[in-house]
Amino acid sequence: MTASTDNTQFLRTLSNQMADAVERVSPAIVQVNGRQQRPASGVVYAQDLVLTAAHVLERDVDLTIQTADKRTLPAQLVGRDQTTDLAVLRVANLSVAAADATEENVRIGQLVIAVGRSNEEGPMASSGIVSAIGGPLRSGRGGIILERYIRTDAIPYPGFSGGPLVDTQGKVIGILTTGLMNNVTLAIPMTIAKKVADTLTNHGYVKRGYLGISSQLVQVPQAQRAGREQEVGLLIVRVDDNSPAQQGGVMLGDILVAIDGHAIKDAEDLQLLLTGERVGKAVPVDVIRGNELQTLQVTIGQRK
Repeated sequence: MTASTDNTQFLRTLSNQMADAVERVSPAIVQVNGRQQRPASGVVYAQDLVLTAAHVLERDVDLTIQTADKRTLPAQLVGRDQTTDLAVLRVANLSVAAADATEENVRIGQLVIAVGRSNEEGPMASSGIVSAIGGPLRSGRGGIILERYIRTDAIPYPGFSGGPLVDTQGKVIGILTTGLMNNVTLAIPMTIAKKVADTLTNHGYVKRGYLGISSQLVQVPQAQRAGREQEVGLLIVRVDDNSPAQQGGVMLGDILVAIDGHAIKDAEDLQLLLTGERVGKAVPVDVIRGNELQTLQVTIGQRK
């Protein structure tokens, strides 16, 4: 067998594998009708539940989805999270098996397929690779929007938002969206998407914590570490009036070094600790003040 024949066989096998992957995930991809212009896509992720992109729902009522077998069904908005641009719809009598998803580590360079169902002609697909894995994605004010995201060079056709990014086995590794970074297509990893979807399904919204401070990363001199080995912390440069931080005794010039027993080494650490389960709870907040370590009790607020 010649090298040319080997290459041809390899390409044929790869081509069939990718086509099989699209075919495998296609029944779980629905068309989502929630805006005046082009429909978007969604993925059946649990019984009678569809995960899609929040920005493609321009209204909260009169929503419908169309299934792979051409059924048009009414959909009810369960909840949306603008921060991650995810939304969950409930569709009675959907009778479609959930997509096979994976939370395994995604690797830069691996082959992936972007799939959507933005018209009645069937699914559309575009192949590429994982071109980058980034995060955190921050807002203009520095807050974390998304802890982690996937970028791909697969071309996202109009209406792909809310559809899946899948691997060559047809397993969903992320949810596509153009609503987070100036129309740049990202995929929200399933580790995050599933957690958000479950929270929306159970509560209708996602709680996010709020302290009401502005800070900057600083080196903590040895003499000011108050017996800790931690070399860095967050210098408090602003405390909002009537904020949880102010009510808990946090002061301008404090160096924040830990929350609830977890070290704070940068702003990302802080954001990741302000999770829903801590909202409304008083937690110990360790600060260095005047070369002394002080532990304050701060009740974490909810970000509006």
